[in-house]
Amino acid sequence: MFWKRKKKKSTGLKCSECGQVHSEWPALTFKSPSNYHNLSDNEKLDMGKLDSDFCEIHYEDQVDRFIRVTLTQKVNDACEILEYGLWVSLSEKSYSDYKENYNNTNHETGYFGWLCNTIPEYRDTSSIPCDVMTKRGNNRPEIFPHKDVDHPFVRDYYHGISKEEAENRINEMIKNIDEH
Repeated sequence: MFWKRKKKKSTGLKCSECGQVHSEWPALTFKSPSNYHNLSDNEKLDMGKLDSDFCEIHYEDQVDRFIRVTLTQKVNDACEILEYGLWVSLSEKSYSDYKENYNNTNHETGYFGWLCNTIPEYRDTSSIPCDVMTKRGNNRPEIFPHKDVDHPFVRDYYHGISKEEAENRINEMIKNIDEH
């Protein structure tokens, strides 16, 4: 559920899943893209396909395709960074290429994608264009929001957030873990 960085120092946070106090900041992760999350249980069974890294929604006239990615948020007044586990939509061609090369440890490329999660601290973030960059070694791709988009999330990505804000986001996500 949470991915962790190896070298972080922070006050401990109690995990709602395991009950343990962790000294590292957990990544703020979403279990699925909002498009899938917002489907009814029957629609998920009939139209959806979700695993830990891929999601598809099969409508009558189209298929929406999503992959799990990471985003690293700079924290201005701290040594830590805030990590997100998010989902982006890709075109059929990009999705097929990524899926085809999923186990290729040397595959490095870039795709265009749309952010597909609503991050609670911002107004709708589900349509922010991003560059999706794959990484060697089968690590999840990292996204970079397009700098020219006028949105508070994009501004914060490029200018950073405060340590207090980062800790507030972590605490809110932990409190609402089942919703994401």
